[in-house]
Amino acid sequence: MSADDWLTDTRTSYDTVAQSYADFVHTALAAAPYLRSALALFAELVRDAGGGIVADVGCGPGNVTAHLYDLGLDMIGIDLSPAMIEIARRDNPGPRFEVGSMTDLDLPDESVAGLLASWSLIHVPDDVVPGVFAQFRRVLRPGGPLLLGFHVGDTSRLKTEGYGGHPMKVYVHRRRPDRVATWLREAGFTVEAQLLLDVDSGAQSAIVIARRQHA
Repeated sequence: MSADDWLTDTRTSYDTVAQSYADFVHTALAAAPYLRSALALFAELVRDAGGGIVADVGCGPGNVTAHLYDLGLDMIGIDLSPAMIEIARRDNPGPRFEVGSMTDLDLPDESVAGLLASWSLIHVPDDVVPGVFAQFRRVLRPGGPLLLGFHVGDTSRLKTEGYGGHPMKVYVHRRRPDRVATWLREAGFTVEAQLLLDVDSGAQSAIVIARRQHA
């Protein structure tokens, strides 16, 4: 596999399942009180840091982007899949949405007040994650908060069928919070909080909140 094959596979897969995925996550936040609380905290941290543009990287159909917009943040949603961005623009008229890749963000240095990647890192290969975190640090203002959500575990599996039964070709990577925290520290972030979700379900997720260091 070439360096960019996973990006092409991810884009094609989510273009294929875009509407089915949007239908699947449409009411997800309503059933996720801990995630809603973490997002409210994130919004507070952004405001306390002075406010400004906030990037939702890997925004999908824009449900989390719109939720944070409704909490008063100046949101821009970015996703690799043009079909996802089309749905996000159609269903969420408030925020801005753009096609883009977290591996090469089309944002100026230190231009965003906060950044989140809500379960959008799960398809990024291990060797690419440090570069993605370097991009996050580059575009964040010093002291700006970062929120990451991801699946917890030690496995990677190839997902060949997705939402609505449509074909996909993406690897789903589960990672331990301590490993993600180590990558963040190496990229120039200070890790401030970790929250485990669905602890007894057998399918744990985690939220990590960090802050871009000033130096």
